[in-house]
Amino acid sequence: MKLKFIVFSLLMVGLLSSCGSKKQVVRKTPQKPIVVEGHIDDTAEIPTVTPVKKRKTKESIVKTTQDYVEKFAPIAVREMHKYKIPASITLAQGILESGSGRSNLAVRSNNHFGIKCHRGWKGKSVTHDDDRIAECFRKYQHPERSYEDHSKFLTTRKRYSRLFRLRTTDYKGWAYGLKRAGYATDKKYPQKLIALIKKYDLAKYDREKYQKKDVPEKYTTPTEVDTTTTRFFYKVIKGDTLYSIARKFKISVKELKQLNGLKDNTISIGQELILKQ
Repeated sequence: MKLKFIVFSLLMVGLLSSCGSKKQVVRKTPQKPIVVEGHIDDTAEIPTVTPVKKRKTKESIVKTTQDYVEKFAPIAVREMHKYKIPASITLAQGILESGSGRSNLAVRSNNHFGIKCHRGWKGKSVTHDDDRIAECFRKYQHPERSYEDHSKFLTTRKRYSRLFRLRTTDYKGWAYGLKRAGYATDKKYPQKLIALIKKYDLAKYDREKYQKKDVPEKYTTPTEVDTTTTRFFYKVIKGDTLYSIARKFKISVKELKQLNGLKDNTISIGQELILKQ
């Protein structure tokens, strides 16, 4: 009896061992949590990416030269009536010097006339390769300020004074006069200006009347002469000189100095000058 029990036990052990050899026990290894900078991230979500919006430029770049003319002609006409510089010349210079507003200098600093810093310039500036590497050029907040500074640049320098004896319709005389006065080193500068004036019919603007409504309000200057009193006054702004003020109001520098008791030509921004007794 005992022998039968032993044999039965041995058979059962063999049977169980053979069945167990066919099955493979798979043990799952627990995944380690993802640790990012000390924080356990058990969600493992993919971060969303927000697209970066492109910054808009302050001033839109004109596509064609004709667009440039239409945009800045009112400003050039305003400057002509204020400083007696032909609008055609101003526009032609702007087209030539700024590549119709698309040059690197015009886009970066709104400088449409290639005016360098020069001695005494206290405004913003940028460096730009020209006759020499990394030269200093004036920078403006708006292109219209470049137009205004161009007028002041010509009216405040004696070497250009002969030009103001010419009529505003004499664009050829102005073109050659600018070259003789040293505005540009290009020998064909006058011919280039004249060619642009003819090609885009810029001479017609020399005969236009100034309409304040044509110029955006933010670019117009406040009234300079106080007519509410018995005396006329002018408030000095940046870039003014006694010579430019005298020319603007058609009086002599000597008379201007006498009216204001000035011993020399020194004036300051914000100073009120008497123009008429």
